[in-house]
Amino acid sequence: MAPTKLITDQSPAELGYAMPAEWEKHAATWLGWPHNESDWPDKIDTIRWVYGEMVRKITQGEMVRILVNSKAEAKFAGSYLKRANCDMKRVQFVVHPTNRGWTRDSGPIHVVRKHSTFNIQRSTPKSRAAIVHFHFNAWAKYKNWQLDTKVPETAAKLLKRPLFDAQWQAKTRNSKLETRNFIIEGGGIEVNGRGTLLTTEECYQHPTVQVRNPGMTKAQYDEMFKKYLGVTNVLWLVAGPVGDDTHGHIDDICRFANHKTLVLIKETNKRDMNYKPLAENWERVQDLRLEDGSKPEVVALPMPAPLYYKDWRLPASYANFYISNACVIVPTFNDPNDCVALGILGELFRDRPVVGIHAVDLVLGFGSLHCLTQQEPA
Repeated sequence: MAPTKLITDQSPAELGYAMPAEWEKHAATWLGWPHNESDWPDKIDTIRWVYGEMVRKITQGEMVRILVNSKAEAKFAGSYLKRANCDMKRVQFVVHPTNRGWTRDSGPIHVVRKHSTFNIQRSTPKSRAAIVHFHFNAWAKYKNWQLDTKVPETAAKLLKRPLFDAQWQAKTRNSKLETRNFIIEGGGIEVNGRGTLLTTEECYQHPTVQVRNPGMTKAQYDEMFKKYLGVTNVLWLVAGPVGDDTHGHIDDICRFANHKTLVLIKETNKRDMNYKPLAENWERVQDLRLEDGSKPEVVALPMPAPLYYKDWRLPASYANFYISNACVIVPTFNDPNDCVALGILGELFRDRPVVGIHAVDLVLGFGSLHCLTQQEPA
């Protein structure tokens, strides 16, 4: 198969593309079948059954495209999904070997052109939907990412979609400009579909820890978000919960429930190590404004009691929910606050049911439901 041509001379924003909100209608959800046992020590088989429950819920309203390493693995995965009573007519296996299954971060991030009358040149893509290649590098932490970073290319070939090459200009030591890959992950951004994007300083502005784009300033990040995701307004929170392997992904912290409403995690136990960093987000959010200048409504989402594996504090968070066509799936942790969180989200999402999926084992991989999924807009 011929390599995918990356569009480098024009940006999505220039052509009228923008990233839609997660609650807008999907054509499909992308997942990566779990195979890397180091992500879930001694628990990999349990995780396969969690996937079965996820797929069963999501296929009630859309296709699920699952990345597998081989046709043999597709057959193996299918045996689990059939026993979990999934709608196999809505499951498509896509053979693309991966390093891990965190599809939110390495999967195809879509942008959509909402106005068909947008004035474009004859040579530009005519597709309503396109994919942006953000050049995943395993959160600037692990060395095995070379397979994962090519997932957008496979998705573009499969769906016959334009693929934009995300690049930025970095200043070298001798003050010359050097073109580099622009690296972000889907879990590090949150959009409301109207022009506002939310992210964190811990993830993309820390000077020494897991630096994705060395030397990139906050202003440059703002510029790149606008250029490649079609947003007009970028908001920065501070930091996320302890134990987050990604170092501050927004999808463990703060999410849009609709165009104007945010849910923000809140730790009420002052002795908990999460209390101070999460309290800083609550201070910051008071000053944030949406794309139209209005103040967002902010709803508190509780935190579960601390979860550990050996000496590791795990990043358990109810904010890591996923909005599919059929329902909102929410991680639960055998905790009294499970019911509280489900109730809060149930009040906010009135157009589809809110259901819990047991995630105590899942979060051992330092991620949860949202981290594993990536939506493909209709």
